[in-house]
Amino acid sequence: MEKFKRIIRRVFCHGAATVALCVIAATAALVWAFAVAPEGHPLVYAAYVFSAYALALLCVNVVPFARRLKAWMQGNRYVGRYMADIPFKVSVSLFGALGINLLYTLLNALYGAMYHSWWYVTLSAYYCLLAVIRFLLIRYAHRHGFGESAVGEWRRYRLCGILLVPLGVVLVGMVLLVMNSEGGFTYAGTLIFAMAAYAFYAITMAVINVIKYRKYRSPVMSAARVMSLASALVSMLALEVAMLEQFGTQEEENFKSIMIILSGCAVFALLFGMGVYMIIHSTRALRPEEGGRENV
Repeated sequence: MEKFKRIIRRVFCHGAATVALCVIAATAALVWAFAVAPEGHPLVYAAYVFSAYALALLCVNVVPFARRLKAWMQGNRYVGRYMADIPFKVSVSLFGALGINLLYTLLNALYGAMYHSWWYVTLSAYYCLLAVIRFLLIRYAHRHGFGESAVGEWRRYRLCGILLVPLGVVLVGMVLLVMNSEGGFTYAGTLIFAMAAYAFYAITMAVINVIKYRKYRSPVMSAARVMSLASALVSMLALEVAMLEQFGTQEEENFKSIMIILSGCAVFALLFGMGVYMIIHSTRALRPEEGGRENV
C-alpha cells in the first residue's frame, strides 16, 4: 500500500511551476486538437489523454497550493493586514472602486463630447454618481473611521440611500437609449465570455458581502457593499444587452426589446428599493438620537 502511495505521489504531486506548465501545455494541445488538427490525427488522442492528466494534476494539487498561498498571504505584512483588518479592507476597496469610477466618468464624458453621443453622456453621469457616493463614504471613513459614531454613520447611510434614487433614474435613461438604438454594450470576439465571468463573479461577491458585512454593525461599511451590489447589477444588465446584441438575430428584435425592458425595470426596482430601504431604516435608527450632536 505504501509503495502504491509513493507511485501516486510521484505521478501527481509536483511543484507549482510543473503543474502550471502542464496546464498551459494541455490547453495549447486542446486548442490545436479542436481548431487545427485534421480529423482522425493520432496525436489528437494523445492531446486528450494529456489534457485529462493535466486536469487531474490540477485537481490534486489545488488544495495544497491554496493552503501555501493563504499562509504566504497571512505572513505578508500588507496582504495579511488586508485580509485581517476589515475596516482597512473596506477602505482599500472603496479607493480602488472610486478610481475606476472616476476613470470611466472621464472617458465616457470625453467620448460623449467627441461623438456628440447622449449614450456616453448618460454613462458618464452614472459613473459620476457612483463616484460621488463612494467619495462621501471614503471622506467619512477617513475623518471618523468605522463604528465610532452611530449617528454619523446612519446619516451617511441615509444620504447614500437618497443618491441611489437618481442613480436608478440614470439607469432608466440608459435603457431608453438602448431601446432607441442610440447606445449599447458591445465586446469584441470572445471577450464577452470574459465579461460574463466577471459579471457573475461581481454579483456573487456583492451579494455575499452585503450579507457578510451586516454583522459588523457599521452602516458605512454596509453602504459601501450596497454600492458594490448596485454596480454589479448594472454589469449584469450590460452583459445581457451585449449578449442579445451579439447572439440575437433580426427576427428576435421583439424578444430582445422585451428582455431589456424587463431587466432594466428589475434593476431599477432593486436600486430604488435599496435606496428607499436605506432611507427608512436609517431614519428609524436616528429617531432616538435626533436631538444629539451631528457628527458627519
